[in-house]
Amino acid sequence: MTGTTVHRALTADDLYLFAEGTHGRLAEKLGAHPHPDGTSFAVWAPNAEQVSVVGDFNGWNAGSDLLEPVHSSGIWSGRVDGAR
Repeated sequence: MTGTTVHRALTADDLYLFAEGTHGRLAEKLGAHPHPDGTSFAVWAPNAEQVSVVGDFNGWNAGSDLLEPVHSSGIWSGRVDGAR
């Protein structure tokens, strides 16, 4: 993939460094990271009860593409096929 950052899943080490406040490469983990068939998303939303990805690809339906909480880190992540 030329010109794009490849998203790598959050590991236990990533979560430890994030909680400690010393993770030096969060841009590789958080945000939107496109793939050939969709996009991976990760966002820090510690007080959220639900997080979803909305856009033209799902008719702006807030309940269509829900992200999952990553343990008790406050980070929500998931992959949305078809999102560009």
